[in-house]
Amino acid sequence: MSPTNRNKNGSGLIFILGAIFLILIVYAVFFKSHGSNSSKSTTTTSQSLQKGGITTTTGQNGSLPFANPAGNTVTAGPNLKAGSDPSVLPSDVLIADDSGNQVLIVTPAGKIVWQMALDEPDDAFFTSNGQDLIVTEEDHQMISLVNIATKKFIWRYGTAETPGMGPNQVDNPDDALLLPNNYVVFGDIKNCSVVFLKVGSQVPFKRIGLLDNNCYHNPPYRFGSPNGAFPLTDGNFLITEINGDWVDEMTPSGQILWSTHPPGIVYPSDTNEVSPGVYLTVDYSTAGQLIKFNQQGQLLWKYTPATVDGQLNHPSLCETIPTNGYILCNDDYDDRVIVINPNTNTIVWQYGHRGVAGSNPGYLNEPDGVDLAPPYSMLIRNASTIGTANSSCWPNNSSSVCTYGINATSSGSATSTSAAPIG
Repeated sequence: MSPTNRNKNGSGLIFILGAIFLILIVYAVFFKSHGSNSSKSTTTTSQSLQKGGITTTTGQNGSLPFANPAGNTVTAGPNLKAGSDPSVLPSDVLIADDSGNQVLIVTPAGKIVWQMALDEPDDAFFTSNGQDLIVTEEDHQMISLVNIATKKFIWRYGTAETPGMGPNQVDNPDDALLLPNNYVVFGDIKNCSVVFLKVGSQVPFKRIGLLDNNCYHNPPYRFGSPNGAFPLTDGNFLITEINGDWVDEMTPSGQILWSTHPPGIVYPSDTNEVSPGVYLTVDYSTAGQLIKFNQQGQLLWKYTPATVDGQLNHPSLCETIPTNGYILCNDDYDDRVIVINPNTNTIVWQYGHRGVAGSNPGYLNEPDGVDLAPPYSMLIRNASTIGTANSSCWPNNSSSVCTYGINATSSGSATSTSAAPIG
């Protein structure tokens, strides 16, 4: 082959290769554009939210990152204490990590799937729509309604770092719960009262208890520092009073049906219902206790750990897991969240290192609130009955203000009434 023929054939080959290369580029661009659009039309894509180095992934159809509620067959991950059994939890766990300044969702295997920075979150609960969280920042003097997917505030009540009695003020609020009718109920601890508040409003709809700082047991005229107002299956609320060691059943209008002392408790916290007539409370003290009792104040069960590692230090909230009767607790000063088997009085699941505070995965810093993910969360379990008891003073319209013990005005001023205690 002569040099002239070599050059001619080479040019033709180059032309062919160039044409093929151009076709491949056009095909790749076309496939990428139409292929991704086709994928979006047939399946939903993962959406990620970044916060503090943690990636939150929402799954198919934008669903939230909750574990499959049908059951767990997962193996315990490295963030759990050795020997933890993930199968005792039917869903993920929401944790309000108070001194860690964060709220997080942890799978039964111990993996963090959602995380958000907040100032001193004392408690956090899923709302009945399963899409939002109601968070109480007690020492920050705020209540926040947060959308889970966007991590944005929907509404906030309170004035940051400013306790008070006026409009848009609280004094150590605790355990705010969003009712299905879009009203929030919470204990206003140092204002000695229980408050009902319409989402979007900055003035309480109803305050049960006299608005002052002289807290003692005389409900409904005043309460001995109420730190919880939890739903009962009969449509009423269970109030825990710190001062004097009291638990009361209260109707939505403020009528007190009964009061009793949880037996042997020094500092009762966040009492809630196990089943009709059976209640669970914790003792927020160094020698933390966990008991079940009835309306007569009779002890029905007590957590008696056999080991030092099983002992509690200032637990503030425990609730029964509806699928198995086990008990989910935040053990505040031990920097851990645990599940207790009440039949054996042993800890069968633990996230956090006992007595070792931290911010890395697997560590907590004084966790102060827990809730199970939907459909086992407290407000979803009680959605059909919460706050439904007959009441002579309950929201009929958003503009009215209803009180027991005080008359509140839009300016936040209050005058005493002649209402007498009931019960």
